[in-house]
Amino acid sequence: MPKLSVIVPCYFNEDNIPVTVRELVANEARFPPEVTFEYVFVNDGSGDDTLGALQKAQSLFPGRIRIVDLAGNVGSYNAIVAGMAYATGDCLAVITADLQDPPELMAQMYAHWQQGFKLVIGNRQDREETGFAQTLAKVFHWLMKKLALRNIPDGGFDFVFFDQQVAAEVLKLHERNSNVFYLMVWLGFAYVNIPYTRRKRTIGKSRWTLSNKIKLLIDSLMAFSFVPIRAISVMGLGLGVVALIYGLYVIALKIVSPNEPAGWTTLMVVLLFVSAFQMIALGVIGEYVWRGLDAARKRPLYVVRGVIG
Repeated sequence: MPKLSVIVPCYFNEDNIPVTVRELVANEARFPPEVTFEYVFVNDGSGDDTLGALQKAQSLFPGRIRIVDLAGNVGSYNAIVAGMAYATGDCLAVITADLQDPPELMAQMYAHWQQGFKLVIGNRQDREETGFAQTLAKVFHWLMKKLALRNIPDGGFDFVFFDQQVAAEVLKLHERNSNVFYLMVWLGFAYVNIPYTRRKRTIGKSRWTLSNKIKLLIDSLMAFSFVPIRAISVMGLGLGVVALIYGLYVIALKIVSPNEPAGWTTLMVVLLFVSAFQMIALGVIGEYVWRGLDAARKRPLYVVRGVIG
């Protein structure tokens, strides 16, 4: 009898939990009768009563819900890794607690898993959100596809269904400051892509701030691409060529017009340009260095305060 573990990271989702649990349990009717379910809710250091709401849901559906209560907020990706570590299913799925991703898609994902696919991706072909959030998301995933992982689907994804082997391989990596979903693709397993339209959030307020999104972009690029640091080398080579040409020009000017005064403006422009490049280069190198230092410390990705159920 196949067992499906559904991992749900939770952060300030007190109002979402009752609705989400009901939707997930009702969604079981779409699966074959032999499938059993386990719901692993990971409380990512929420400051509201998310834990209380989870415990209430657990009492309503005994034997189905496991709560992994983290000691502090470690971010949704590390919370997902914690859920993977405590999940016991033959196959696993990750879905958000705000139901922006359709639970009914999981039955179709399960069918692909039964056919032998280790990874099934729910791909955001479109989203009901509009404005700056939509534009930023499109730019983020376009950059990742062009500069890092060319085999990821267009539009991005954070709704996945995968085999326990994929979960085991991700847990072995102990990746820091990375993107757990891109890690699944990076492993190299063939995957199926199912496009869908992501819903607009109707309950509560998203805690996924602009600074979180920018950090995710930097983390993802640094984790899966050497383009930023290689760009420094290319820019440095380009500046070297420009400096050589300008040096030859200055020497020729000195020979032709010995009394020609040196150009203060030109000197300052070159000095400021080179200095700006050096600061940018140091910043990019620093991003890689601190990530290496963070990995060398080998601090845990998360600390579990307790497991309920």
